[in-house]
Amino acid sequence: MLTSWALTDLLMLAGGAFLAGLVDAVVGGGGLIAVPTLFAVFPNAAPPLLFGTNKMAGIWGTASAALRYARGIQLRWAILVPATVAAFAFSFCGAYAVTHVPADMLRKVLPFVLVAVAVYTLRKKDFGTVHAPVQGSVGVTLTAIAVGGAIGFYDGFFGPGTGSFLVFLFVRLFGQDFVNASASSKIVNVATNLAALLLFGMGGHVWWQVGIGMAVMNVLGSLVGSRLALKHGVGFVRRMFLGVLAVLIVKTGYDAFFRG
Repeated sequence: MLTSWALTDLLMLAGGAFLAGLVDAVVGGGGLIAVPTLFAVFPNAAPPLLFGTNKMAGIWGTASAALRYARGIQLRWAILVPATVAAFAFSFCGAYAVTHVPADMLRKVLPFVLVAVAVYTLRKKDFGTVHAPVQGSVGVTLTAIAVGGAIGFYDGFFGPGTGSFLVFLFVRLFGQDFVNASASSKIVNVATNLAALLLFGMGGHVWWQVGIGMAVMNVLGSLVGSRLALKHGVGFVRRMFLGVLAVLIVKTGYDAFFRG
């Protein structure tokens, strides 16, 4: 099948992976671009295969963005380590749960949660513009574990908007600005993606040759995205955050209430 690909399909995959990496590096939400691209190019492929392939491509872009941010930002490892460990463990739990419990209710609630996040961000004009990180304490560590566990479970169980939820929570709960929150979210997101990729890989649901090719473009996009975020700062990331939320609201609302 690989030899029968049309040039347009290859260009679509490359362009989709690049744009997904760019957007994901700034505020998350790259799956909104990469997953539909895979479904458009391979309409007859099994969905788990395409989801696994997307994880294979996306994890490298997320990891490269995390490294790029780490070189330019002082990350709060006292928060990130417990959050990341919890995210990795609970992502496995979420992936296991989705095989036994239907996600229909969560699918219908999600658009309203996203609307609430968008409204909160719009109403608080200074939200995410000031970097005043909370100091380490037992309470902060427990909050980090709770955030990592909840988002990890969500990513394994369902997934859309994981990166954006992480950005929002790092701003709201840990006093970070949007740039620092985006950087922190990448570290945690690498863990959730790795857990999902291991599960998909063990089940044979990864198209490795496609994923590797998309990973290269995803990394290039993530390098551009993280550079833009560091260069243009909080205002740029805030605007893109709200833009991605708007697309997520439309997409998840359509999937929940209008798709047959």
